[in-house]
Amino acid sequence: MKSKIAKKVIAASLVTVMTVGLAACGNEPAPTTGGDTSNASTPEQSSDVSAPEESSAPDGSSEEEVSPYTVLTDENGNVYDLGGMEIIMRDWWSGDPAEPNNDYEEARDAYREWIQETYNFTFKQQAISDWGSAPQDFVDYATAGGDENYIFILREAAPTTSAMRQGLMYDLATLDCLDFSEAKWGAGVHKLMSRGDSIYCMYGGDTEPRTGIYFNKRLLEDAGVDPNKPYELQEAGEWTWDAFIDLCSQVQRDVDNDGVIDVAGMTQNHSVFISSAVYSNNGDYVGQEDGQYVYKLESDETLEALNWAVDAIADYALVPPEGAEWDYYKQAWVNGEAVFCTEDAYCAGPNGQWSTMEDEYGFVCFPMGPKASDYTNIYSNNPVAIPACYDAEKAWNLAFAYNLWTDPVPGYEDYQAWKPGYYNNFPDTEAVDYTITRMMTNGRVTYHGLIPNLDLGNDLVYGLPGSVVSEKVEAIRDTWQAYITEANQ
Repeated sequence: MKSKIAKKVIAASLVTVMTVGLAACGNEPAPTTGGDTSNASTPEQSSDVSAPEESSAPDGSSEEEVSPYTVLTDENGNVYDLGGMEIIMRDWWSGDPAEPNNDYEEARDAYREWIQETYNFTFKQQAISDWGSAPQDFVDYATAGGDENYIFILREAAPTTSAMRQGLMYDLATLDCLDFSEAKWGAGVHKLMSRGDSIYCMYGGDTEPRTGIYFNKRLLEDAGVDPNKPYELQEAGEWTWDAFIDLCSQVQRDVDNDGVIDVAGMTQNHSVFISSAVYSNNGDYVGQEDGQYVYKLESDETLEALNWAVDAIADYALVPPEGAEWDYYKQAWVNGEAVFCTEDAYCAGPNGQWSTMEDEYGFVCFPMGPKASDYTNIYSNNPVAIPACYDAEKAWNLAFAYNLWTDPVPGYEDYQAWKPGYYNNFPDTEAVDYTITRMMTNGRVTYHGLIPNLDLGNDLVYGLPGSVVSEKVEAIRDTWQAYITEANQ
């Protein structure tokens, strides 16, 4: 299974081991060689297994080969052995793995080959479900059981929540090979998918930055505004609701004085704008406290945000022509009919929504509300689960492999592997250096998507523009509270 790349890197892997790299698994019994969990305990870093090999340096001196990897062993010095398990991480999009195209990707692939050889398992990610069926496919499999070695990638949906409530997901908090205090779990999926002291899903690795505000630099300049003003405000900590509205008032124009707005302040899916406002003010629709879901729709932060967003839409949002499709705002933004657009980071890039846009644009975080002290965005990463139908040994092995697979690549612990792709996507570097970089760490999770029957769009946000917020909230108060109560049972 070793490639030439891997052979170069791991030549001395079992000879001399450096104390860098992988996080060892913790303090509960774990499989020893052959997968027997009966006599295993805390894994140890192996010391010198044998005398290091030596080779001649160009000057004739002795040179010692050193591995960048740490071999994990149990208390008896046995290297963990997963018994040749063929592990499949199920998703709905993966194809054949791409060839590495830079030094980091070569090192990542070499490391992954090394862990598979060292701990005796194979690991691949494969599309088996589709987007719609993935949550229910997990429920069906975990209910019926199976002999495969599956790790499931899911999404936030009612069947996912139901699976957690029904005990169909293995409690990851009982597996000592997972340390959720490590930085790689920063996306917070393990917090989202938890109840009490139990953790049912995880996600290791870089999070996906999501919703911010795009701005058209040409239109800003046409209105006499510095085209980089949003960046300057963001970096100064002054990119607030008030600053955003002030810019909207400056750039929204009736160019030909016919009484019709020709350039709107903003355009977007209004429901996305409304929810972004809620999150930017430290608001929520549903929260979690002491392992229980909590009704948050009528918190001061949330109500303030809902009212502000509805007013902003009324004053500055582009009005689509009669009969336009719901997503007309996308083409309107590309056409230069509005200055600001609230959308996700993935809209940028050669294959993104803005690929045909001629004007240069920038991208900033959603502005801060008065109840917030920093910019934020909502993390939306797919939960990863292990079926509860597996026994303790199998669950531990799968978690051990996933933990290794998602660990930082030795030698590249501080490397931001996501960054080059975003530089290629955006027309300026500030979008990446000032905004995307901030979004990678300034984020949090939301809980309303885990409440069965709660439909945020149809229940509330789709109908908010042009309405009275208090009336909409009052109409769904009892229903939402009932949904939450049921989800807590």
